[in-house]
Amino acid sequence: MAESERVRVEIAFRSGQSLTVNIPVETADELEAALAKGAPDAVVFDAEDGRYTAVVRMIAFVKRHARESRVGFGA
Repeated sequence: MAESERVRVEIAFRSGQSLTVNIPVETADELEAALAKGAPDAVVFDAEDGRYTAVVRMIAFVKRHARESRVGFGA
């Protein structure tokens, strides 16, 4: 995978709010690993629009979207 490859991830919180971000694939993997372990207390990650800190125990679920297909011409 290219280092700059990104994936769209939706994070839903227990409060009912959700957040959709585009993050590097490696960051999505790290987020899923943190949720599976229940640790650390918080995860910090950089998205296209800034840096986020999320409290792990407040996350209800994470949806990792499949790669988007692009319409049009391109490599």
